[in-house]
Amino acid sequence: MKSLSIVVALFFLVLLIPFSVQAQEGVIRVQLTPFQQTTLSTEISANISKLPLREGETFRENQQLIEFDCSLLNALLNKAEASAEAARQALKVSKRLAELNSISVLEVDQATAKVKETEAEAEAMRVNVSKCILKAPYNGRIAKLHVDAHQYVTPGKPLMDIIDTSRLEVRLIVPSRWLVWLKPGTRFSIQIEELGRAYQACIVRLGARIDPVSQSLLLTGEIEGSHSELLPGMSGWANFSKAKR
Repeated sequence: MKSLSIVVALFFLVLLIPFSVQAQEGVIRVQLTPFQQTTLSTEISANISKLPLREGETFRENQQLIEFDCSLLNALLNKAEASAEAARQALKVSKRLAELNSISVLEVDQATAKVKETEAEAEAMRVNVSKCILKAPYNGRIAKLHVDAHQYVTPGKPLMDIIDTSRLEVRLIVPSRWLVWLKPGTRFSIQIEELGRAYQACIVRLGARIDPVSQSLLLTGEIEGSHSELLPGMSGWANFSKAKR
């Protein structure tokens, strides 16, 4: 058992040696991640009538991403609105009859309750119809499509993965002892391997907890300026040699 513990300790030591050497030189591995990303799903059961964008294409906030065939839902909405209008007319008649002492107060109350019930049903149908067009919550790109046009989907079915490419974050893990001089606003340079180019960045957030095993901390940075060539998933090396001085 003791020998096993020694082997495990040596294993972690070997893993941490490259990290330690790089940290001493002020160079840390980094990866670009989107500021926002999510998987869109449907809240209704319907066929997809329009799917205008494909994987990799960009979109703007509030742009239509998917349109569903909602013929049945629109018909049910018309029915609900007609029922609500009929209930309102019946209430008018009931109030007039009550003024003539031809019906009881209870019947007027029942007619009032019927109006509230039918109007609530109509509002619920309007909410369902509003989901017939799925719009983009922010500017971004389609990372992956899970469905095809004319496919029938049910509530909860994943439709597409989208990412916000307008703002990329830099994720990196640094030695906790760097907290002596590292803080939000600290500037550093990044060499992106896929492009072979360097960019300036700064720290925007410090992690909330130090890993007790590796004595390291997760940081989040942001590349300065706008660079359309940068994509989520790209990686490289952050150089803090100047910041440590």
